[in-house]
Amino acid sequence: MPLPPLNRREFVKKSAVTGAAVAAAGTVAAAPAQAADRGPHKPPRTWSFSILGTTDLHSHVFDWDYYTDAAYKDAKGNSVGVARVATLVEQQRAAKGEDRVLLVDAGDIIQGTSLAYYYARVDPIVGADGKRGPVHPMAIAMNAMRYDAAALGNHEFNYGIETLRRFERQCHFPLLGANALDAKTLRPAFRPYTVKRIRVPGAPDIKVGILGLTNPGIALWDKDNVAGKMAFTGLVEQARKYVPRMRALGCDVVFLTDHSGLDGSSSYGSELPYVENASNLVAQQVPGIDAILVGHTHTEVSSYTVTNTETGKDVVLSEPYCYGMRLTVFDFELELVRGQWKVTSTKAQTLNTNAVEEDAEITRLLKADHDLVVKYVNTPVGTCTADLSAAEACWKDVPVMDFIHQVQMAAVATGLSTADAALPLISVAAPFSRTADIPRGDVTIRDVAGLYIYDNTLYGKKLTGAQLKDYLEYAAKYYHQVPSGTAVDTATLTNANSFWDYMYDTAAGVSYEIDIAQPEGSRIKNLSYGGAPVADGQVFVVAVNNYRANGGSGYPHIAAADIAYSSTDEIRQLMIDYVTSKGTLDPADFAVANWRLTQDGTPVF
Repeated sequence: MPLPPLNRREFVKKSAVTGAAVAAAGTVAAAPAQAADRGPHKPPRTWSFSILGTTDLHSHVFDWDYYTDAAYKDAKGNSVGVARVATLVEQQRAAKGEDRVLLVDAGDIIQGTSLAYYYARVDPIVGADGKRGPVHPMAIAMNAMRYDAAALGNHEFNYGIETLRRFERQCHFPLLGANALDAKTLRPAFRPYTVKRIRVPGAPDIKVGILGLTNPGIALWDKDNVAGKMAFTGLVEQARKYVPRMRALGCDVVFLTDHSGLDGSSSYGSELPYVENASNLVAQQVPGIDAILVGHTHTEVSSYTVTNTETGKDVVLSEPYCYGMRLTVFDFELELVRGQWKVTSTKAQTLNTNAVEEDAEITRLLKADHDLVVKYVNTPVGTCTADLSAAEACWKDVPVMDFIHQVQMAAVATGLSTADAALPLISVAAPFSRTADIPRGDVTIRDVAGLYIYDNTLYGKKLTGAQLKDYLEYAAKYYHQVPSGTAVDTATLTNANSFWDYMYDTAAGVSYEIDIAQPEGSRIKNLSYGGAPVADGQVFVVAVNNYRANGGSGYPHIAAADIAYSSTDEIRQLMIDYVTSKGTLDPADFAVANWRLTQDGTPVF
C-alpha cells in the first residue's frame, strides 16, 4: 500500500532529533574503518566515502539579496550562495580525501534571482543578435566546485528548452532526469543516471550509481515550454525501471537525487496522475536504493529514514535547505564480502553555511558577473509618489497589489479579440513577498523585481461567475477560521492547510468579502461586478499568470478554461515597462479597495 502523506512537522521534528544525534558525533566523518590486523599487502575489507548534496540553489552565487541590494538576511541568521557551500565542500574533501567525496545537486539551479534573469533574458547564454552568449555563472561555479551530477528541477524549464540545453552543454557534469522523456519517442530526453567510481587501493572500485528524477508538475507549470516536446512520468515508475538496471550493471551503491519532496503530497490535486512530492514513496516502494537527496520543497530535513516494504531495508533521505543555506553530507560505510562491496551503514546530516566564509576561487571567478547584475538591478526606471508596501498584502487590499492587477489587465486588454473584449475583465494575483516595498521617490528595477519574484508569463482565461466563486473560495482556505467575537491575530491568521503566500490569489475588478468566521467553502460573500451581483452564468476574462493558468496550486476550473489571451512576456518585465513608459508610479491611477476580510459580516480591518 502507498505510504500515507506525512505531516511536514513530523519530518522536521524527526530530522532535528536525528540530525542532532549525527552532529554530536562530529561534522566530519571519522577515518575509514579498516581491519587493524591485516597485513601490508592484504586488500582492505572496509571502506568509507561521502556524497555531498545541495538543492534549490536558484542561482544564489553569493550571500547577497539583489532585491534589497544588501547581504542576505533572515530571522534565523542564514547565509546563502554556492560560494559558501564551496568552502564546506573543500573542508569535507580535505578531511576525507579527494577520492572519497562526490558532490551532487537535486535541481532548480538556473532560475530564482536577478542574476538568473540577467543571463536568461538580458545577456542570454543562448546568445543574441548573432553573438555567442556568455557561460552561465552557475555553470562556472558548479564546474569549479567539481559537481559530479545534478537532477533537473522544474524551474530549469522556465526559460525554455533551448536555454536549458545550452546550460547543459556548459556544465562539466550531467543533468539527470530519468522521468523527463521525449514526447514523441517516450525515451529519456536527458541522461537517466551516471556511474561514478570510488578508487580503493588493492581492492575493487566501489561503483556508485546516481539516478536523477525530476518533478512531474513541469508538464503543468511549464506547459508553454514543454507541451508536445517533453513528457514527465512518475518518479516511482521510472525508479522501478532504472534501479534494477543500475544494480545489474554492478553498482554497489544506488543513490537517487530527486527534485521531489518527502511527504507524498501534490499541489496540483488530480490534474496529473503522478505524485509531486514522491521521494518517500520511491524509498518505500522501490527496492535497491541506499539513499536519496531530496529537493523542491525548500525545507530542511537533516535525516529521515523510510523502510522499503519489499526488502525491509532502511533508506536514508535528506533535504538540505534551499539557496545554498545547507549542505547535506551522506556518509557511507562498506564491507567487501566475497569480492563485492556491501553497504553496512548510511548516515546523513546537514551543515550550515553561515559558519564559513565564501570561497576565494568562486569569488574570483564570479565577482564581475555579480557586479554587473548589481548595476543592472539598480538602474532607475521612474519615480513613485508614495511608499507602496506589501507588508499587509496577505490580509488587506493594498495598493501595491493593485499595481500588479493593473498591469495584468492592461496587457490582456490589448490582445483580446473583439468578442472577448466585450466581456468583463478581471485579474488574480498572489502576494509573493511580504517584505517587498516600492519606495517613494526613485524606482529601480530591483524595487519592481522584489515585488514580483517569479518569471511568470501572462494569460487571459475565461471563467463563469460560478467558477470564479469556486476559485475565490479555494483561495480563501488560506485563512484559519476565526469565529465571530474572537480577536484576529495576523501572526496566526494565514497559511492554513499549508497554503503558502505564493498560492493565495486575490482578485481585482470584482468586489467581494471573505468571511473568516465561516467554514471553508462558505466564505465568499457579496461577490459583485459593476455594483451588481455576479451571476453564475456570467463570463469573465481573467488575467492570470501561466503557473496558475496551467494548474499550479490546484485551483479549480482555471487549467481547463478557454484561453482568450497568452503571451511570452514576463509579468515582471511588463511591470517594469509600465513604470518606464509612465515615468511615475502613482497609486491614484490604480488603487481600488475591492475586497476585505469580515467576521459574520463585520469588517476585520
